[in-house]
Amino acid sequence: MKKSLLSLLVWLAVAMLGATAVSGIALNRGETVNALWFVTAALCIYAIGYRFYAVWIATKVLLVDPSRATPAERLNNGHDYVPTNRWVVFGHHFAAIAGPGPLVGPTLAAQFGYLPGTLWILFGAVLGGCVQDMVTLFNSTRRNGRSLGQMARDELGAIGGIAALITTLFIMIILIAVLGLVVVNAMKHSPWATSTVAATIPIAMLVGVYMHSIRPGRVLEGSLLGLILLLLAVAGGGWVEQQPVLRELFDYSGLPLAWAVIAYGFAAAILPVWLLLAPRDYLSTYMKLGTVILLMLAIVWMQPSVKMPAFTQFIDGTGPIFGGTLFPFVFITIACGAISGFHALIASGTTPKLLSNERDIRMIGYGGMALESFVAIMAMIAATVLDPGVFFAINSPAGVVGKEAAEAVAKISSWGFPVTVEQMDLLARQMGEATLFARTGGAPSLAVGMASIFGSAFGQGMLALWYHFAIMFEAIFILTTLDAGTRVGRFMLQDMLGNIWEPLGRTSWYPSVLLSSGIVVAAWGYFLYIGVIDPNGGVNILWPLFGIANQILAAIALCVATGILVKSGKLKYVWITALPLFWLVIITTSAVWEKISSSDVRVGLIAAADDLAAKLASGILSPEKAASAPQLIFNQRLDAVLAVFFACMLWVIVLDMVRVCFRYLYGKPVPPLSEASYQLTRLEKA
Repeated sequence: MKKSLLSLLVWLAVAMLGATAVSGIALNRGETVNALWFVTAALCIYAIGYRFYAVWIATKVLLVDPSRATPAERLNNGHDYVPTNRWVVFGHHFAAIAGPGPLVGPTLAAQFGYLPGTLWILFGAVLGGCVQDMVTLFNSTRRNGRSLGQMARDELGAIGGIAALITTLFIMIILIAVLGLVVVNAMKHSPWATSTVAATIPIAMLVGVYMHSIRPGRVLEGSLLGLILLLLAVAGGGWVEQQPVLRELFDYSGLPLAWAVIAYGFAAAILPVWLLLAPRDYLSTYMKLGTVILLMLAIVWMQPSVKMPAFTQFIDGTGPIFGGTLFPFVFITIACGAISGFHALIASGTTPKLLSNERDIRMIGYGGMALESFVAIMAMIAATVLDPGVFFAINSPAGVVGKEAAEAVAKISSWGFPVTVEQMDLLARQMGEATLFARTGGAPSLAVGMASIFGSAFGQGMLALWYHFAIMFEAIFILTTLDAGTRVGRFMLQDMLGNIWEPLGRTSWYPSVLLSSGIVVAAWGYFLYIGVIDPNGGVNILWPLFGIANQILAAIALCVATGILVKSGKLKYVWITALPLFWLVIITTSAVWEKISSSDVRVGLIAAADDLAAKLASGILSPEKAASAPQLIFNQRLDAVLAVFFACMLWVIVLDMVRVCFRYLYGKPVPPLSEASYQLTRLEKA
């Protein structure tokens, strides 16, 4: 009884501390806010959500059963289905889901101010993203590790299921292409990042062989070996940077790197999961978590002040970084830090095929997403501790603020965010860069913010080292998501092909593996290729679709989860997935409508295409811009078509899910639950 009382008092204290921290963030106006409040609020909210909400869902709603054999045990084939240590699975899952979203999204959304994005990251994750990941992982585990699209086909029937299969595969291709583009841009002409990322591949394979064949089950030994080699690779990257011959060997432009990424994606999709994918993602997690924890400790130690205001004047849609009003675009820009459909693909792809016990679903599903959300909070802090003028100078494109430095600082200062040319030149020299003006995309400003925090804590003389380490850290962060995504795309395509000819649906039949992997890699490789050769860096081709497609995918996952809950006789619990589903349908539909109907050329895709077409016809474009204009016009119109297609498919799936639910409630025939039959686990409890 004393223990229960003590526990109650501790959790009440955590709740009060979290409420105080959130109040301090939300209610301060005209005063500086200490970044420590962000860390405190996040840790308290995630702890309460994990300890209470996640436990309640797992035990009362999902009825997780530790005695039940998982697909990894029942279907163990040593290739895709492999019972794996829970910490290795957690490392793989976290590395796979934690891509560019929690890093770049919060950084870009900071143009609205620190408050909207921070609140969405905190509460969107606990009530939406973590729930989606855990429920999807549970549902897939109970269905032999089937993909999201195939679960929709099995549970909703032909109409919604086929729409979900097609839509998820198309969205998956777009998402992987964006991941590839971001990682190529991060490694482009960066020998340090390229050599370090390349070194992680043989290191991962060595660790995979060590833990699988040389010393089976010795996770700690394999982890220490991999960690030591990984640290040596990071240090070696800095050494490569200083060697003229080696620097040239690892110094590549975008196109060769794109071909290398495509080849790596194909290899990651066809090799046994224990050899490359799982150990590489597991080892990358050490770098990710180590860097995030180090960043958190530096923030706790230095307690920097957030310099960005809670709200900026750009909530009206006039922002220089991207067009669009606060609603719905803050919820589209920040996806992975709050709720992300890509996670549902991992939770119904590689992870359930590795899970050795259902009791780990809460830790891996809910806990993994909470940890990623914390990464997004760190990214928000790193972006907002910069002087706002510096933040906008780095992230605002030259077409908005001007190509000349003096013109840019005058424009930014006129917004009420003073910055000088001398200030930017000094910062660029400190970071070891020629210039930091118009370094759009979010990654450079995030690296500057991280380097500034690390420099304050560990020495200003190492700013250039910290900056390039952060760039390399972002590249590794993203590439681990790309390899898992490619494998999941292969699983999805095999599920679809299996409906045509059964052998093609066998995930470990090598003719099917090679065929499906080749198709998936060729598809996203094509979009990556046109993104790399695009004169505007590919952002205008792929990025507008990324946030919308990602949130639509999350809505599809929640549709499937809602339908399964209703068909399982758990109508009273359906709100846990139906409420975030309702919110995502609203914001994605609103965003698509804005993107196709807005007359603002910075928001509307059709308006932008028509405006550029008119300029091309009138002959007012420069020869360089005129040469690329037809391609850009086609890409903008293609983006509009795909956005409308995704939104229409979402509504088809939602309405079909509602139809199936009503038929079930009124006692009419519906597709039966496709859950696999119970089988007692034979694995030892660990």
